[in-house]
Amino acid sequence: MQRKSYTFFLFAVVFVSLATAGCDKLRARDKLNKGVQAYKSAQFDIAIDDFKTAKELDPTLTNAQLYLATAYASQYIPGAPSAENVRNGDQAVKEFQAILSTDPNNLSAIDGIGSILYNMAGTPYDASKLEESKKYHEKHIQLKPDDPEPYYWIGVIDWSLTYRGNKDLREEYNNTAKKTIKESDPMPEKLASQFASKYGSVVDEGITNLKKAIELKPEYDDAMAYLNLLYRQKADTETAAAARDADIKVADSLVDKVKAIKQKKMETPQQPTS
Repeated sequence: MQRKSYTFFLFAVVFVSLATAGCDKLRARDKLNKGVQAYKSAQFDIAIDDFKTAKELDPTLTNAQLYLATAYASQYIPGAPSAENVRNGDQAVKEFQAILSTDPNNLSAIDGIGSILYNMAGTPYDASKLEESKKYHEKHIQLKPDDPEPYYWIGVIDWSLTYRGNKDLREEYNNTAKKTIKESDPMPEKLASQFASKYGSVVDEGITNLKKAIELKPEYDDAMAYLNLLYRQKADTETAAAARDADIKVADSLVDKVKAIKQKKMETPQQPTS
C-alpha cells in the first residue's frame, strides 16, 4: 500500500511539473508576442523586459533570445560614448553569443553579432573589433556560400581597415616631411611600398570578396561602390605610375556603373509588395 502511495506521489509531482512547464512555455510565447509589438512600436525598453521574461520562462525559445539581442543592438548608437550606450552594445554581443553557444550555426545570430561588432568598431576606432566582425561573416560564408551579403561586408571591413591605415601613414609622413601630401595625392614610392607591405593583402582580400558579391548579385551597386573605393586603395600600393593609373581607371569605371544602375532603378517602377 505504501509503495502504491509513493508511486502515485511521484506521478503527481511529474504531472504538476509538466503542466507548469507547459504553462511557462505558453506564457513565454505570450510575452514574446507582446515584446514584438512593443519592438515594432519602437518601445525598446518595454520590448526588452518582455523578451527577458520570455527567455526566463522558456530558455529554449530562440526567437525570444534573438529579439532580445536585436533590441539591444537597435538601441546602440555608433560612436555615442555614454555608459548606457556601450552597455547596450555589449549586451547585444552577449545575447547573440549565448544563442551561438547552443546553436552555433544560427545565421541570424551570426549576422547580428557581425553587424553590431562592426558598428561598435567605428568610434573609437577598434581594428580588433573589425577583424572579429569579419570572422562572423566568414562563418556565414562557410554555411551559405551563395549569399552575397557576407562577401560584401568583408569587403566593407577590409576597406575600413585599409582606409584607416592609409590615413595614419599619410599623417605620419606629413608630420616629418618637408612637403605634405593630400589624401588625393599619390603616395611617394617609399610610402606606397610601406602601405603595400602592411595592407596589400587586405586590399586584395576585399577586392576578391566584393567581386564575388557582384558575381552572385550582378547589380549589387553598394558592392560596386566599395569595390571602387578599394581600387583607389590599391592604387596607393602601386610604385609604378602606369599601374596606379590602371587602378584608378577601374575605380572610375565602377563609379559609372553605379550611376547607371541607380538611374535604372529610378526609372523602373517599383513592384508593390503584397
